[in-house]
Amino acid sequence: PSRAYHATAGRTAHGALLSVKGAPEGVLERVARRRAPGTGEATELDARDIEKLADAAEELAGAGRRVLAVAERRMREGEELTDDTVRDLDFLGFIAIADPVRTSAAPALARLRESGVQTVMLTGDHPATADAIAAPILDVPEPKVSTGPELDEMDDERLDELLPTVDVIARCSPHHKVRIVQAYQRLGRVVAMTGDGANDAPAIRLADVGIALGRRGTPAATAAADLVVTDDRLETIVSALMEGRAMWASVRAALAILIGGNFGEVTFSVATSALTGSTPLSARQIMLVNLLTDLAPALAIAVREPTGHTGERLLKEGPSRSLGVALTKEMLLRGVITAAGAGLAWTGARLTGRGRRASTVALAALVGTQLAQTLTTGGLDPHVLIAGLGSALVLAAIIQTPGVSHFFDCTPLGPVAWGLTLGSIAVATLFGPVLAPLLHLEQAPLGTEAAEGADAADGAEVPAASR
Repeated sequence: PSRAYHATAGRTAHGALLSVKGAPEGVLERVARRRAPGTGEATELDARDIEKLADAAEELAGAGRRVLAVAERRMREGEELTDDTVRDLDFLGFIAIADPVRTSAAPALARLRESGVQTVMLTGDHPATADAIAAPILDVPEPKVSTGPELDEMDDERLDELLPTVDVIARCSPHHKVRIVQAYQRLGRVVAMTGDGANDAPAIRLADVGIALGRRGTPAATAAADLVVTDDRLETIVSALMEGRAMWASVRAALAILIGGNFGEVTFSVATSALTGSTPLSARQIMLVNLLTDLAPALAIAVREPTGHTGERLLKEGPSRSLGVALTKEMLLRGVITAAGAGLAWTGARLTGRGRRASTVALAALVGTQLAQTLTTGGLDPHVLIAGLGSALVLAAIIQTPGVSHFFDCTPLGPVAWGLTLGSIAVATLFGPVLAPLLHLEQAPLGTEAAEGADAADGAEVPAASR
Protein backbone atom coordinates (compact mmCIF):
# COMPACT_ATOMS: atom_id res chain seq x y z
CA PRO A 1 0.00 0.00 0.00
CA SER A 2 2.79 2.46 0.70
CA ARG A 3 4.17 2.02 -2.85
CA ALA A 4 0.75 2.03 -4.62
CA TYR A 5 1.90 -0.74 -6.98
CA HIS A 6 2.54 -4.47 -7.06
CA ALA A 7 5.64 -5.83 -8.81
CA THR A 8 6.65 -9.41 -9.45
CA ALA A 9 9.56 -11.06 -11.26
CA GLY A 10 8.98 -14.27 -13.20
CA ARG A 11 10.79 -16.59 -15.57
CA THR A 12 9.64 -16.82 -19.20
CA ALA A 13 10.97 -18.53 -22.33
CA HIS A 14 12.79 -15.29 -23.18
CA GLY A 15 14.31 -14.77 -19.75
CA ALA A 16 13.33 -12.96 -16.55
CA LEU A 17 10.38 -10.57 -16.77
CA LEU A 18 9.40 -7.76 -14.38
CA SER A 19 5.62 -7.21 -14.36
CA VAL A 20 4.03 -4.24 -12.59
CA LYS A 21 0.45 -3.14 -11.93
CA GLY A 22 -0.82 -0.38 -9.68
CA ALA A 23 -2.21 3.12 -9.32
CA PRO A 24 -1.71 5.09 -12.55
CA GLU A 25 0.06 7.96 -10.82
CA GLY A 26 2.46 5.49 -9.19
CA VAL A 27 3.21 3.43 -12.30
CA LEU A 28 3.33 6.18 -14.95
CA GLU A 29 6.20 7.93 -13.22
CA ARG A 30 8.22 4.73 -13.66
CA VAL A 31 7.57 4.10 -17.40
CA ALA A 32 9.90 5.15 -20.21
CA ARG A 33 8.30 3.58 -23.29
CA ARG A 34 4.90 2.52 -24.61
CA ARG A 35 4.54 -0.85 -26.30
CA ALA A 36 2.20 -0.98 -29.27
CA PRO A 37 -0.50 -3.70 -29.07
CA GLY A 38 0.20 -6.75 -31.22
CA THR A 39 3.51 -5.58 -32.70
CA GLY A 40 5.61 -5.54 -29.58
CA GLU A 41 7.36 -2.36 -30.77
CA ALA A 42 8.09 0.19 -28.07
CA THR A 43 8.20 3.97 -28.56
CA GLU A 44 9.84 6.44 -26.22
CA LEU A 45 7.55 8.56 -24.01
CA ASP A 46 8.21 12.19 -23.16
CA ALA A 47 6.59 14.28 -20.41
CA ARG A 48 3.73 15.31 -22.72
CA ASP A 49 2.95 11.68 -23.55
CA ILE A 50 2.93 10.77 -19.84
CA GLU A 51 0.56 13.64 -19.19
CA LYS A 52 -1.84 12.38 -21.89
CA LEU A 53 -1.83 8.91 -20.33
CA ALA A 54 -2.53 10.43 -16.92
CA ASP A 55 -5.47 12.35 -18.42
CA ALA A 56 -6.84 9.14 -19.90
CA ALA A 57 -6.61 7.45 -16.51
CA GLU A 58 -8.36 10.44 -14.94
CA GLU A 59 -11.18 10.17 -17.48
CA LEU A 60 -11.69 6.48 -16.73
CA ALA A 61 -11.67 7.15 -12.99
CA GLY A 62 -14.16 10.00 -13.40
CA ALA A 63 -16.58 7.50 -14.95
CA GLY A 64 -16.49 5.51 -11.70
CA ARG A 65 -14.01 2.88 -12.89
CA ARG A 66 -11.27 1.46 -10.71
CA VAL A 67 -8.16 1.94 -12.82
CA LEU A 68 -4.90 0.00 -12.82
CA ALA A 69 -1.87 0.79 -15.00
CA VAL A 70 0.11 -2.21 -16.28
CA ALA A 71 3.78 -2.15 -17.36
CA GLU A 72 6.70 -4.54 -17.70
CA ARG A 73 10.32 -4.94 -18.92
CA ARG A 74 12.96 -7.58 -19.37
CA MET A 75 15.28 -8.08 -16.42
CA ARG A 76 19.01 -8.51 -16.69
CA GLU A 77 20.56 -11.76 -15.56
CA GLY A 78 21.12 -11.70 -11.81
CA GLU A 79 19.11 -8.49 -11.31
CA GLU A 80 17.23 -8.47 -7.99
CA LEU A 81 13.72 -7.14 -7.48
CA THR A 82 13.88 -3.99 -5.35
CA ASP A 83 12.04 -0.70 -5.30
CA ASP A 84 14.82 0.87 -7.39
CA THR A 85 14.48 -1.93 -9.95
CA VAL A 86 10.94 -0.86 -10.82
CA ARG A 87 12.08 1.73 -13.38
CA ASP A 88 12.45 2.15 -17.15
CA LEU A 89 9.22 0.20 -17.80
CA ASP A 90 7.26 -0.40 -21.00
CA PHE A 91 3.70 0.82 -20.57
CA LEU A 92 1.14 -1.77 -21.76
CA GLY A 93 -2.21 -0.17 -20.95
CA PHE A 94 -4.93 0.40 -18.36
CA ILE A 95 -7.30 -2.08 -16.76
CA ALA A 96 -10.64 -0.42 -15.94
CA ILE A 97 -12.75 -2.40 -13.46
CA ALA A 98 -16.46 -1.69 -13.08
CA ASP A 99 -17.48 -2.14 -9.44
CA PRO A 100 -21.08 -0.88 -9.38
CA VAL A 101 -22.65 0.16 -6.11
CA ARG A 102 -25.88 -1.57 -5.07
CA THR A 103 -28.99 0.50 -5.75
CA SER A 104 -30.02 -0.03 -2.12
CA ALA A 105 -26.88 1.70 -0.79
CA ALA A 106 -28.12 5.28 -1.33
CA PRO A 107 -31.43 4.82 0.59
CA ALA A 108 -29.57 3.05 3.40
CA LEU A 109 -27.07 5.88 3.74
CA ALA A 110 -29.93 8.40 3.65
CA ARG A 111 -31.51 6.65 6.61
CA LEU A 112 -28.21 6.76 8.48
CA ARG A 113 -27.94 10.52 7.90
CA GLU A 114 -31.53 11.01 9.09
CA SER A 115 -30.63 9.20 12.30
CA GLY A 116 -27.75 11.61 12.99
CA VAL A 117 -24.95 9.34 11.77
CA GLN A 118 -22.15 10.86 9.69
CA THR A 119 -20.79 8.51 7.02
CA VAL A 120 -17.35 8.78 5.45
CA MET A 121 -16.08 6.61 2.58
CA LEU A 122 -12.49 5.46 2.94
CA THR A 123 -11.02 3.94 -0.21
CA GLY A 124 -7.74 3.17 -1.87
CA ASP A 125 -9.18 4.23 -5.22
CA HIS A 126 -8.24 7.25 -7.32
CA PRO A 127 -9.88 10.49 -6.03
CA ALA A 128 -11.89 10.84 -9.26
CA THR A 129 -13.22 7.29 -8.92
CA ALA A 130 -14.15 7.89 -5.31
CA ASP A 131 -15.86 11.16 -6.19
CA ALA A 132 -17.91 9.54 -8.99
CA ILE A 133 -19.03 6.70 -6.74
CA ALA A 134 -19.74 8.84 -3.68
CA ALA A 135 -21.82 11.54 -5.38
CA PRO A 136 -24.93 9.42 -6.05
CA ILE A 137 -24.85 7.26 -2.91
CA LEU A 138 -24.17 10.17 -0.54
CA ASP A 139 -26.68 12.36 -2.42
CA VAL A 140 -24.12 15.18 -2.52
CA PRO A 141 -23.54 16.94 -5.90
CA GLU A 142 -19.91 17.66 -5.09
CA PRO A 143 -18.61 15.49 -2.23
CA LYS A 144 -15.67 16.88 -0.33
CA VAL A 145 -12.79 14.54 -1.19
CA SER A 146 -9.43 14.39 0.55
CA THR A 147 -6.57 11.97 0.00
CA GLY A 148 -4.19 9.99 2.17
CA PRO A 149 -1.14 12.01 1.06
CA GLU A 150 -2.99 15.21 2.05
CA LEU A 151 -3.60 13.72 5.50
CA ASP A 152 0.13 12.99 5.82
CA GLU A 153 0.81 16.73 5.57
CA MET A 154 -1.67 17.58 8.36
CA ASP A 155 -1.01 17.60 12.08
CA ASP A 156 -3.67 16.27 14.46
CA GLU A 157 -5.23 19.69 14.97
CA ARG A 158 -5.79 20.28 11.25
CA LEU A 159 -7.06 16.71 10.81
CA ASP A 160 -9.61 17.24 13.61
CA GLU A 161 -10.90 20.32 11.79
CA LEU A 162 -11.16 18.47 8.46
CA LEU A 163 -12.90 15.22 9.45
CA PRO A 164 -16.32 16.63 10.48
CA THR A 165 -16.67 18.16 7.00
CA VAL A 166 -15.18 15.50 4.69
CA ASP A 167 -17.23 12.94 2.72
CA VAL A 168 -14.56 10.81 1.06
CA ILE A 169 -10.90 10.05 1.73
CA ALA A 170 -9.23 8.45 -1.31
CA ARG A 171 -5.85 6.76 -1.70
CA CYS A 172 -6.32 5.67 1.90
CA SER A 173 -3.82 3.17 3.30
CA PRO A 174 -4.21 1.07 6.48
CA HIS A 175 -2.30 3.54 8.63
CA HIS A 176 -4.49 6.38 7.33
CA LYS A 177 -7.61 4.46 8.37
CA VAL A 178 -6.21 3.91 11.84
CA ARG A 179 -5.36 7.60 12.18
CA ILE A 180 -8.86 8.60 11.01
CA VAL A 181 -10.55 6.34 13.56
CA GLN A 182 -8.33 7.72 16.32
CA ALA A 183 -9.10 11.29 15.27
CA TYR A 184 -12.88 10.75 15.37
CA GLN A 185 -12.57 9.16 18.79
CA ARG A 186 -10.46 12.12 19.90
CA LEU A 187 -13.37 14.35 18.82
CA GLY A 188 -15.69 12.41 21.13
CA ARG A 189 -17.46 10.42 18.42
CA VAL A 190 -18.57 6.81 18.62
CA VAL A 191 -16.94 5.22 15.59
CA ALA A 192 -18.10 2.19 13.60
CA MET A 193 -15.68 0.93 10.96
CA THR A 194 -16.79 -1.39 8.16
CA GLY A 195 -14.58 -3.30 5.77
CA ASP A 196 -13.72 -6.71 4.34
CA GLY A 197 -9.97 -6.63 3.61
CA ALA A 198 -6.90 -7.45 5.65
CA ASN A 199 -5.86 -3.80 5.29
CA ASP A 200 -9.09 -2.81 7.11
CA ALA A 201 -8.42 -5.08 10.11
CA PRO A 202 -6.35 -2.64 12.24
CA ALA A 203 -9.00 0.12 11.96
CA ILE A 204 -11.84 -2.38 12.51
CA ARG A 205 -10.21 -3.57 15.73
CA LEU A 206 -9.53 -0.02 16.92
CA ALA A 207 -13.07 1.31 16.26
CA ASP A 208 -15.72 1.34 18.97
CA VAL A 209 -17.78 -0.99 16.77
CA GLY A 210 -15.83 -3.02 14.21
CA ILE A 211 -18.04 -4.38 11.43
CA ALA A 212 -16.75 -6.95 8.95
CA LEU A 213 -18.53 -7.97 5.75
CA GLY A 214 -18.52 -11.73 6.13
CA ARG A 215 -19.44 -13.07 2.70
CA ARG A 216 -16.30 -11.82 1.00
CA GLY A 217 -14.37 -10.72 4.07
CA THR A 218 -10.87 -11.91 4.83
CA PRO A 219 -10.17 -13.92 7.99
CA ALA A 220 -8.20 -10.96 9.37
CA ALA A 221 -11.19 -8.61 9.03
CA THR A 222 -13.73 -11.02 10.52
CA ALA A 223 -11.41 -11.90 13.41
CA ALA A 224 -10.92 -8.22 14.27
CA ALA A 225 -14.62 -7.33 14.09
CA ASP A 226 -17.20 -7.04 16.84
CA LEU A 227 -20.01 -7.68 14.36
CA VAL A 228 -19.98 -9.72 11.13
CA VAL A 229 -22.59 -8.92 8.48
CA THR A 230 -23.05 -12.22 6.66
CA ASP A 231 -24.98 -10.83 3.67
CA ASP A 232 -22.63 -7.86 3.02
CA ARG A 233 -25.62 -5.47 2.79
CA LEU A 234 -25.53 -1.96 4.20
CA GLU A 235 -29.26 -2.25 4.93
CA THR A 236 -28.44 -4.96 7.47
CA ILE A 237 -26.26 -2.50 9.38
CA VAL A 238 -29.16 0.00 9.36
CA SER A 239 -31.46 -2.72 10.70
CA ALA A 240 -28.96 -3.52 13.45
CA LEU A 241 -28.81 0.17 14.36
CA MET A 242 -32.62 0.29 14.52
CA GLU A 243 -32.64 -2.81 16.74
CA GLY A 244 -30.19 -1.21 19.15
CA ARG A 245 -32.07 2.06 19.25
CA ALA A 246 -35.37 0.20 19.69
CA MET A 247 -33.86 -1.20 22.87
CA TRP A 248 -33.33 2.30 24.22
CA ALA A 249 -36.91 3.24 23.32
CA SER A 250 -38.16 0.17 25.18
CA VAL A 251 -35.96 0.96 28.17
CA ARG A 252 -37.35 4.49 28.31
CA ALA A 253 -40.94 3.25 28.06
CA ALA A 254 -40.38 0.67 30.80
CA LEU A 255 -38.69 3.21 33.10
CA ALA A 256 -41.46 5.71 32.44
CA ILE A 257 -44.05 3.11 33.45
CA LEU A 258 -42.16 2.16 36.60
CA ILE A 259 -41.03 5.58 37.81
CA GLY A 260 -43.87 7.62 36.31
CA GLY A 261 -46.48 5.29 37.77
CA ASN A 262 -44.88 5.46 41.22
CA PHE A 263 -44.67 9.24 40.90
CA GLY A 264 -48.41 9.32 40.19
CA GLU A 265 -49.11 7.07 43.18
CA VAL A 266 -47.08 9.30 45.49
CA THR A 267 -48.70 12.46 44.09
CA PHE A 268 -52.20 11.05 44.58
CA SER A 269 -51.46 9.79 48.10
CA VAL A 270 -49.84 13.04 49.25
CA ALA A 271 -52.57 15.24 47.74
CA THR A 272 -55.46 13.28 49.26
CA SER A 273 -53.70 12.97 52.62
CA ALA A 274 -53.21 16.73 52.69
CA LEU A 275 -56.91 17.28 51.98
CA THR A 276 -58.39 14.64 54.29
CA GLY A 277 -55.72 14.02 56.91
CA SER A 278 -55.65 10.26 56.17
CA THR A 279 -54.09 8.11 53.47
CA PRO A 280 -56.51 6.79 50.82
CA LEU A 281 -54.62 3.52 50.29
CA SER A 282 -53.43 0.99 52.82
CA ALA A 283 -50.01 -0.66 52.77
CA ARG A 284 -51.48 -3.85 51.28
CA GLN A 285 -53.20 -1.89 48.54
CA ILE A 286 -49.97 -0.07 47.65
CA MET A 287 -48.21 -3.46 47.48
CA LEU A 288 -50.98 -4.73 45.18
CA VAL A 289 -50.56 -1.69 42.90
CA ASN A 290 -46.85 -2.38 42.56
CA LEU A 291 -47.40 -6.10 41.91
CA LEU A 292 -49.91 -5.47 39.14
CA THR A 293 -48.20 -2.53 37.38
CA ASP A 294 -44.45 -2.89 37.97
CA LEU A 295 -43.82 -6.54 37.08
CA ALA A 296 -45.43 -8.14 34.03
CA PRO A 297 -46.57 -4.97 32.18
CA ALA A 298 -43.24 -3.14 32.46
CA LEU A 299 -41.31 -6.30 31.56
CA ALA A 300 -43.53 -6.88 28.51
CA ILE A 301 -42.87 -3.32 27.32
CA ALA A 302 -39.12 -3.73 27.78
CA VAL A 303 -38.79 -6.97 25.79
CA ARG A 304 -41.37 -6.47 23.05
CA GLU A 305 -40.30 -6.31 19.42
CA PRO A 306 -40.48 -2.91 17.70
CA THR A 307 -43.56 -2.54 15.53
CA GLY A 308 -43.26 -2.58 11.74
CA HIS A 309 -43.99 1.12 11.14
CA THR A 310 -41.60 2.80 13.57
CA GLY A 311 -38.35 2.97 11.58
CA GLU A 312 -38.11 6.75 11.31
CA ARG A 313 -38.86 7.20 15.01
CA LEU A 314 -36.58 4.38 16.13
CA LEU A 315 -33.61 5.77 14.19
CA LYS A 316 -33.89 8.94 16.29
CA GLU A 317 -33.56 7.05 19.55
CA GLY A 318 -30.34 6.52 21.52
CA PRO A 319 -29.07 6.56 25.10
CA SER A 320 -28.68 10.33 25.45
CA ARG A 321 -32.02 11.10 23.79
CA SER A 322 -34.04 8.22 25.22
CA LEU A 323 -32.84 8.50 28.82
CA GLY A 324 -32.38 12.28 29.08
CA VAL A 325 -35.00 14.98 28.93
CA ALA A 326 -37.38 12.70 27.00
CA LEU A 327 -37.49 10.21 29.88
CA THR A 328 -38.06 12.96 32.44
CA LYS A 329 -40.94 14.45 30.46
CA GLU A 330 -42.53 11.05 29.83
CA MET A 331 -42.31 10.18 33.53
CA LEU A 332 -43.96 13.49 34.44
CA LEU A 333 -46.72 12.90 31.87
CA ARG A 334 -47.44 9.40 33.15
CA GLY A 335 -47.34 10.57 36.73
CA VAL A 336 -49.85 13.36 36.10
CA ILE A 337 -52.20 11.04 34.16
CA THR A 338 -52.02 8.36 36.86
CA ALA A 339 -52.66 10.83 39.67
CA ALA A 340 -55.49 12.45 37.70
CA GLY A 341 -57.24 9.13 37.04
CA ALA A 342 -57.04 8.00 40.65
CA GLY A 343 -57.98 11.45 41.95
CA LEU A 344 -61.10 11.71 39.77
CA ALA A 345 -62.28 8.23 40.74
CA TRP A 346 -61.62 8.73 44.47
CA THR A 347 -63.36 12.12 44.52
CA GLY A 348 -66.46 10.76 42.78
CA ALA A 349 -66.61 7.70 45.00
CA ARG A 350 -66.01 9.69 48.19
CA LEU A 351 -68.93 11.98 47.38
CA THR A 352 -71.28 9.08 46.67
CA GLY A 353 -70.33 6.42 49.20
CA ARG A 354 -68.30 5.14 52.14
CA GLY A 355 -64.57 5.48 52.66
CA ARG A 356 -63.70 1.84 51.98
CA ARG A 357 -65.64 1.96 48.71
CA ALA A 358 -63.77 5.16 47.71
CA SER A 359 -60.47 3.53 48.62
CA THR A 360 -61.30 0.51 46.44
CA VAL A 361 -62.36 2.69 43.53
CA ALA A 362 -59.14 4.69 43.86
CA LEU A 363 -57.11 1.45 43.87
CA ALA A 364 -58.87 0.19 40.73
CA ALA A 365 -58.45 3.55 38.93
CA LEU A 366 -54.80 3.84 39.96
CA VAL A 367 -53.95 0.41 38.56
CA GLY A 368 -56.29 0.79 35.57
CA THR A 369 -54.86 4.15 34.49
CA GLN A 370 -51.33 2.77 34.50
CA LEU A 371 -52.40 -0.35 32.59
CA ALA A 372 -54.25 1.77 30.04
CA GLN A 373 -51.08 3.76 29.38
CA THR A 374 -49.10 0.53 29.08
CA LEU A 375 -51.55 -0.84 26.51
CA THR A 376 -51.45 2.44 24.59
CA THR A 377 -47.65 2.26 24.43
CA GLY A 378 -47.49 -1.43 23.56
CA GLY A 379 -50.29 -1.37 21.02
CA LEU A 380 -51.17 -4.81 19.67
CA ASP A 381 -48.05 -6.57 20.93
CA PRO A 382 -49.34 -9.91 22.28
CA HIS A 383 -47.06 -9.90 25.32
CA VAL A 384 -48.21 -6.43 26.34
CA LEU A 385 -51.87 -7.35 25.77
CA ILE A 386 -51.55 -10.49 27.87
CA ALA A 387 -49.67 -8.69 30.66
CA GLY A 388 -52.00 -5.66 30.71
CA LEU A 389 -55.34 -7.40 30.39
CA GLY A 390 -54.18 -10.23 32.66
CA SER A 391 -53.25 -7.75 35.41
CA ALA A 392 -56.63 -6.02 35.00
CA LEU A 393 -58.50 -9.33 35.35
CA VAL A 394 -56.47 -10.26 38.44
CA LEU A 395 -57.33 -6.89 40.00
CA ALA A 396 -61.04 -7.32 39.23
CA ALA A 397 -61.01 -10.83 40.68
CA ILE A 398 -59.32 -9.66 43.86
CA ILE A 399 -61.79 -6.83 44.35
CA GLN A 400 -64.90 -8.89 43.62
CA THR A 401 -63.92 -11.98 45.68
CA PRO A 402 -65.24 -11.27 49.22
CA GLY A 403 -62.54 -12.90 51.35
CA VAL A 404 -59.63 -11.83 49.19
CA SER A 405 -61.10 -8.33 48.84
CA HIS A 406 -61.27 -7.92 52.60
CA PHE A 407 -57.64 -9.05 52.94
CA PHE A 408 -56.58 -6.16 50.72
CA ASP A 409 -58.80 -3.68 52.61
CA CYS A 410 -61.22 -3.52 49.66
CA THR A 411 -64.93 -4.07 49.15
CA PRO A 412 -66.70 -5.57 46.10
CA LEU A 413 -67.90 -2.87 43.75
CA GLY A 414 -71.22 -2.49 41.98
CA PRO A 415 -71.95 -1.30 38.45
CA VAL A 416 -72.01 2.38 39.44
CA ALA A 417 -68.60 2.18 41.12
CA TRP A 418 -67.11 0.28 38.18
CA GLY A 419 -68.61 2.79 35.78
CA LEU A 420 -67.08 5.62 37.80
CA THR A 421 -63.71 3.81 37.76
CA LEU A 422 -63.70 3.15 34.02
CA GLY A 423 -64.89 6.67 33.25
CA SER A 424 -62.07 8.19 35.29
CA ILE A 425 -59.53 5.93 33.57
CA ALA A 426 -60.82 6.94 30.12
CA VAL A 427 -60.85 10.67 30.93
CA ALA A 428 -57.32 10.60 32.35
CA THR A 429 -55.93 8.52 29.45
CA LEU A 430 -57.50 10.79 26.84
CA PHE A 431 -56.04 13.75 28.74
CA GLY A 432 -52.54 12.53 27.75
CA PRO A 433 -52.54 13.77 24.12
CA VAL A 434 -53.78 17.16 25.35
CA LEU A 435 -51.04 17.47 27.95
CA ALA A 436 -48.22 16.08 25.76
CA PRO A 437 -47.74 19.23 23.61
CA LEU A 438 -47.32 21.29 26.76
CA LEU A 439 -44.34 19.08 27.66
CA HIS A 440 -43.10 19.10 24.03
CA LEU A 441 -43.57 15.34 23.76
CA GLU A 442 -44.45 13.47 20.57
CA GLN A 443 -47.41 11.23 21.30
CA ALA A 444 -47.01 8.17 19.09
CA PRO A 445 -50.05 6.61 17.46
CA LEU A 446 -51.26 3.28 18.82
CA GLY A 447 -48.58 0.65 18.37
CA THR A 448 -45.68 3.01 17.62
CA GLU A 449 -42.79 4.44 19.57
CA ALA A 450 -42.73 7.98 20.91
CA ALA A 451 -39.46 9.69 20.08
CA GLU A 452 -38.29 12.85 21.77
CA GLY A 453 -38.02 15.58 19.18
CA ALA A 454 -34.42 16.69 19.14
CA ASP A 455 -32.83 17.28 15.76
CA ALA A 456 -29.50 15.49 16.12
CA ALA A 457 -28.23 12.65 18.26
CA ASP A 458 -25.54 13.50 20.80
CA GLY A 459 -22.27 11.72 20.12
CA ALA A 460 -23.47 10.37 16.77
CA GLU A 461 -21.85 7.28 15.39
CA VAL A 462 -19.52 7.69 12.44
CA PRO A 463 -19.38 4.63 10.21
CA ALA A 464 -16.26 4.81 8.08
CA ALA A 465 -17.20 2.66 5.10
CA SER A 466 -14.12 1.19 3.47
CA ARG A 467 -13.96 0.02 -0.15
